[in-house]
Amino acid sequence: MQDDVQPVRSGRPRHASIIDVATLAGVSPATVSRSLRGHHNVSPATRQRVLEAAEELSYSASPQASGLASGRTRTIGLVVPFVTRWFFANAVAGAYQVLADAGYDVLLYHLGSAATRDRFFERMPLTRRVDAVVTLALPLDEEHTLALRALDMPLVTLGAQIPGVSSVRIDDAAAVRLAVYHLVHQGHEDIAMISGDQDDLGFGFLSSQDRCEGFRQAMASAGLRAREELMVSGEYGIEGGARAMTALMAGPTLPTAVFAEYDELAIGALRTLRRASIPVPGRVSVVGMDDHEMASVVDLTTVAQPVLEQGGTAARLLLEVLDRGETEVVDVVVPTRLVVRGTTAAPHPN
Repeated sequence: MQDDVQPVRSGRPRHASIIDVATLAGVSPATVSRSLRGHHNVSPATRQRVLEAAEELSYSASPQASGLASGRTRTIGLVVPFVTRWFFANAVAGAYQVLADAGYDVLLYHLGSAATRDRFFERMPLTRRVDAVVTLALPLDEEHTLALRALDMPLVTLGAQIPGVSSVRIDDAAAVRLAVYHLVHQGHEDIAMISGDQDDLGFGFLSSQDRCEGFRQAMASAGLRAREELMVSGEYGIEGGARAMTALMAGPTLPTAVFAEYDELAIGALRTLRRASIPVPGRVSVVGMDDHEMASVVDLTTVAQPVLEQGGTAARLLLEVLDRGETEVVDVVVPTRLVVRGTTAAPHPN
């Protein structure tokens, strides 16, 4: 009589599969998948049975296997003009954290110039690589928008609006009004604006246009004129702000206050003024926008926007579509706030 000998398998122990969990719970593998993802059309009793079976078998879902079963990649595409600039880096970080916590990978596309953007939309490398897309502050023409819509997948924009697409943004014009009204209430009338160069790599960011228009509106509502000679632009960053401030100082009269479209420009303006021994805020007050991490270091008054929160909100909107099938188009406007520090005060009497 031959002994009943069971074969001994070498290597790592076999991990429980989704089929094992389904068999133990008495449901289909699809129901296991829906239960573990918290899908709304699974009854509480069934979900509990699946969870208990998964725990008993020490089952851990493989993101790759889950993607194959559902037709999803479990990957989200983030399309960004620049990954090195403060705003975009923080927005990406906010979105990434929410997506990673939900079990999604992130595929990041850095464009870098308008020409690269156009080539990107011609090739559209997102196809079959991602389940959904977030675009960050991208000015898009009709052709770009049509290319995104042709993907037929959830899409959210951050910092810009596309008709029929959910968006997360601030009210740029309203944010500028906070800064201008702060200066007006202190008694300033000769107020200059430093904006980002609209020809910077050809993007033509809509937020910059909105902020320039908001500046004009705020000045007009205060009974003041936005003088064109006091509206100058500089390329991105501290050096651009420094050169723009030099241009203002070369004019016939020095303004008593300067609003800079974003904090890096304001920090550059501060450097130029201080190197010229012009007291800030004694002779010139300076206000920025964003609340960059360096703003508190240089004691800069600024209009703060919650960039991490915007990235996280955009990611959550996508997850609502992917996990719960939400289809309502929403426009989430995140509030801004004035942070008063040491670079603003009443104008110095002549």
